[in-house]
Amino acid sequence: MPVATKPEYKSAPQPEGGADGLFMSSSMRGLLKRWGVFIAVTVIALACLLLSFTSHQAWLIAFCVLFPLVLVGIFDVTQSEHSLLRNYPVIGSVRWIFEALRPYLRQYLMEDDQSGRPYNREDRSVIYARAKNEEDRQPFGTELDTYAAEYEWMTHSLAPAPVSHEPFRVTVGGSACAKPYSASVLNVSAMSFGSLGRNAIEALNLGAKGAGCYHDTGEGGLSPYHRIHGGDIVWELGSGYFGARNRDGTFSPERFAERATDPQVKMVEIKLSQGAKPGHGGVLPAAKVTPEIAEIRGIPLGEDCISPSRHSAFSTPAQMMEFIAQLRELSGGKPVGIKLCVGHPSEVFALAKAMVKTGIQPDFVVVDGAEGGTGAAPHELADHLGMPLREGLILMRNALVGTGLRQEVRLAASGKVTSGFSMAANMAIGADWCNAARAFMFSLGCVMSMRCHTGTCPTGVTTNDPHLQRGLVVDEKAERVASFHRHTVHALAELVAAAGLEHPGDLLPHHVWHRVSPIEVKALDRIYTFLEAGILLDAPDETPYAAEWHAADADSFAPRQTVGPRRAA
Repeated sequence: MPVATKPEYKSAPQPEGGADGLFMSSSMRGLLKRWGVFIAVTVIALACLLLSFTSHQAWLIAFCVLFPLVLVGIFDVTQSEHSLLRNYPVIGSVRWIFEALRPYLRQYLMEDDQSGRPYNREDRSVIYARAKNEEDRQPFGTELDTYAAEYEWMTHSLAPAPVSHEPFRVTVGGSACAKPYSASVLNVSAMSFGSLGRNAIEALNLGAKGAGCYHDTGEGGLSPYHRIHGGDIVWELGSGYFGARNRDGTFSPERFAERATDPQVKMVEIKLSQGAKPGHGGVLPAAKVTPEIAEIRGIPLGEDCISPSRHSAFSTPAQMMEFIAQLRELSGGKPVGIKLCVGHPSEVFALAKAMVKTGIQPDFVVVDGAEGGTGAAPHELADHLGMPLREGLILMRNALVGTGLRQEVRLAASGKVTSGFSMAANMAIGADWCNAARAFMFSLGCVMSMRCHTGTCPTGVTTNDPHLQRGLVVDEKAERVASFHRHTVHALAELVAAAGLEHPGDLLPHHVWHRVSPIEVKALDRIYTFLEAGILLDAPDETPYAAEWHAADADSFAPRQTVGPRRAA
């Protein structure tokens, strides 16, 4: 067998000086290109220094300006973290400058009024104007493309009703509630002390008092800043049971009763999940647990504050209903409800089955949409976990209506509520009232700098830094909170009157239309399914939820059976 011979390769012709000479000249050209600015700055700085000894003192000033850039270049070429700076000293830092400025350049110079995220300039401008009692009407017609997909509008009547000047109220409290509460149709949603600074909490509560709405404490507990001005409070009780817990983190009935019976606390809300990060707990590191936060939350000083992803007081839907009854009794008969971002549909039906089985219902359910969220969350959870508000609200509405429980349980919607129309659209599909968080943050002066989780909020809203909080004057901002509430509820009243109705509770799905394509529009009741009363009990197989209903179990959050096709083995 012949032996294969090693192939011969002919080298390319070399210029004079050899391959090494060509490589060195190319390398030097590349080095000069990459380091050119650094070298030029260094040479000019040295020249200025020399000239300053023999000529005008202005050269010394020039040297003082250039010398810091020389130091930057030296640092760039010697550091090991950023390869771009090592290869392009001085000039590479320009990238970081523009990257730092990018959010501001985009927001103030590049974006149009409709393209900003998560809130566009137009929405924010309306909130600012209403908070400041400034003109909020717009001239020359809408800037929205009314033929673009997703455009929505309300139908109006040829015989409009008079615009109501009475504040719209909703009575919350079922037959088992001894102390029903009259809630506004727009309220301040859950934001904890700690995530918001003390001045922001005070301003929100004082503003809520002036507006006649309630202020949700958030999961962080009932702080002195929620109480100092006497505004109505809804105490949110999360899985950490802050303010009502034993040392081991379990629920303490005695500590709960001490606070829940306070006259300022009007309702209690059990937080199951939130739109920003459903199914996710949290940890406040020991270093951030100040003596004040430790006292408010009822946690040990110097230890990590754990907020579990699930409750320890109950483990099944039926047990949750019993927990609700316990809280209602401990609070002296005040309304007790739940807040959740909808996840597995079978779990929503499991809650409904538990209400039927035990005969115990929450007085209200707050549905938090996945588009909501004032705090920080992992990227994947914020963008891709949880059901958006509209679908979640309709599912919860159908679960309650389909089991005949809707008359006992009130429904609230939370998630990107900014205007009278966003409220009207939510109420048309089942909500009795709406909660807003970020809109009220804008009324406090938030400029959407996206630093909520860093403690460096430039407007003092989401920081505990006393120097930054100084910029937020409580009395001034409280007036803006109340003003935004007043003008937004009035805008809702104008929409309701234009539809020929008297109260937002009269709105129905057919009052809101949605463009599904450039040539097709439909009312919401022709896009979504709205169940008839009692049908889930009488004929569940006639509904689109048959599989989820049969999988739901009042005694377990886990489904009885697999919904949909199984994964192949």
